Amino acid sequence: MDRKAIERVARAAHLALTEEELERYGRDLAEVLDYFSIIDGSPEGEGHGVNPVEVADVLRDDVPGIFFDPAELMRDMKTYDGYVRGPRLL
Repeated sequence: MDRKAIERVARAAHLALTEEELERYGRDLAEVLDYFSIIDGSPEGEGHGVNPVEVADVLRDDVPGIFFDPAELMRDMKTYDGYVRGPRLL
């Protein structure tokens, strides 16, 4: 990478770099870009997306039903005409 590009990256990241740091970050950025060029050369996965495992609908159908006896649940609650009473709201 040329020096102007490194300075623009440092300015965008709000970094004040010394001359030594500019050289070191220039080498580091060049190394990162080399790794990306290796990834660019990898073969394309024809017919494969990001996830190699097929994602299918794993949700079950809802079946309504009563699993608990309502009278048993409301036995120890303060109720009024079958309604649960809560604190007053101001």
